[in-house]
Amino acid sequence: MIKDKFFDRNNYIQILEKRVSSLKEGYRQNIAIIGDENVGKTSIISKFLANFYDLRIITVFLEVRPESLEGFGRRFIGALLYNFLLNSGLPLKEDLDYLVAKSSRYIPKTAERINFIINELSRRKKINIITELFNLAELIHQETGKFTVLFLDEFHNLEDMGVKNLYREWSKLLMVQKNTLYCLASSRIFKTRVILSKQLSLLFGNFEVITIEPFDIHTSSRYLNQRVPGLKLNPQLKDFIINFTGGYPLYLELIADALSCKPGGDGADVVAVDLTDILEDLLFNTSGILNQRFSNYIKRFLDVGASNDYVSIFYLIASGCNRIKDIAHILHKQKKDLAIRINYLLELDAITRSGDFLKVSDRLFAYWMRFVYQEKMRSLSFDAKNQKEKFRDNIRELIAEFAKQSAKPLTNRVWELLQLFEDDLVQIERKKIRLHHFREVKPLVFGQRLLKDGLLGRSSDALWIMAIKSDALTEQDITEFSKECKRYHHKSQRKIMVTLKEIDPNARLRALEEKIWTWDLNSLNQILDLFSKPRVIA
Repeated sequence: MIKDKFFDRNNYIQILEKRVSSLKEGYRQNIAIIGDENVGKTSIISKFLANFYDLRIITVFLEVRPESLEGFGRRFIGALLYNFLLNSGLPLKEDLDYLVAKSSRYIPKTAERINFIINELSRRKKINIITELFNLAELIHQETGKFTVLFLDEFHNLEDMGVKNLYREWSKLLMVQKNTLYCLASSRIFKTRVILSKQLSLLFGNFEVITIEPFDIHTSSRYLNQRVPGLKLNPQLKDFIINFTGGYPLYLELIADALSCKPGGDGADVVAVDLTDILEDLLFNTSGILNQRFSNYIKRFLDVGASNDYVSIFYLIASGCNRIKDIAHILHKQKKDLAIRINYLLELDAITRSGDFLKVSDRLFAYWMRFVYQEKMRSLSFDAKNQKEKFRDNIRELIAEFAKQSAKPLTNRVWELLQLFEDDLVQIERKKIRLHHFREVKPLVFGQRLLKDGLLGRSSDALWIMAIKSDALTEQDITEFSKECKRYHHKSQRKIMVTLKEIDPNARLRALEEKIWTWDLNSLNQILDLFSKPRVIA
């Protein structure tokens, strides 16, 4: 994530601290940490481990790679013993035979079992080997009273090791293990949710799921301020960077690193051309870190059948044609045939779905598909100079469009958004919402002290009444808005309040009582994303 600094994320660290500390007090709550690639899952675990110290708790971190069962088993045993011996004051070597020999003085029964497992691994025995490995932590507890926390990064790769009945046997073990806490991490969000809800769904002690989100707008802003303090970063340009990266720590870091290397030292201004140069280096140039990353990523879909379909789906969604019916029409495919392709991409977390809309999960990958990959595929010449200029023009156009939209009052931006609705379904905060095709959208002026602006959207079968407020919502706002709504009579009336601030729990509760939907900045930006409009940065 960040080279030698850890930024924000303390809320996630506190959850880990609480769960791990509770283990030795007799309370065990297994954890699953999920989130997109590059969102900082491993960094959070690494930061926690760097600061954690307890003689009674062994912490073990292991990345589960695509490898043989024997390779995994030997690494698992080595990591467990190394961390067990870490507090002993003995000189340690990363050599399995050495670690087993040293450990046998303190945990002879466990060491005996380890030798048995190693022997079984060399004989390619696969049945119950995983549960044998995971049970070693309980054996150590029996001999020493120490507890173990196992961090398994990208744990879903265990499936590829050919273990029979992996989850059935593991779930049995999870039921009886009281002194071992599992912290599973995965970038395969869709797959992990299926595993936890079906294969590892326990009678008692289900996994607590922690979803790691990108930095929010305020955290992204603070991050950039801290990383490039000597530069005069134009506020609008900074907001564009936040919008462009979607708050992903890796992408913010790469841009911040490039900005900090900008010649001129303290006081140097960052202008749009500087940012265009940086994005060209990262995304367009063949040696660019992100160009190489995304080129490798797209290869996953070029090496499978129907590769043209997958590339086309990526490109269409990235370009704003993200409704299934529109994609089916453009690709001349039946919806049922297209559904097979889309479900495959959903299962890989390459795309996500919100009602009738699809979205490319990785925001920068979507830009790369539009402005780099597809342009190179379309090019009739090998003139990289022309392609580069086209890329730079596209970036400049993005920056200009962002500036234009940002200058508009919030009410105007919401008004323009409502004009785009076409009776599609969208999912916001677990609610499915019909985005009615309005035949009329007009401004409202409320005669209240605190509420000023709003919008009225009228369709053939629905009426939307919206209040729009840049400041935080209060219970009084809810009460005033509810009174205003009583002036309108419609069998399908939808009352919505939009705010750019976090919504106070009491205000949210009051809104629920009054059957008013509340949209914060995050909810509004989710809808703007679906219509390929720049986010509101406030």
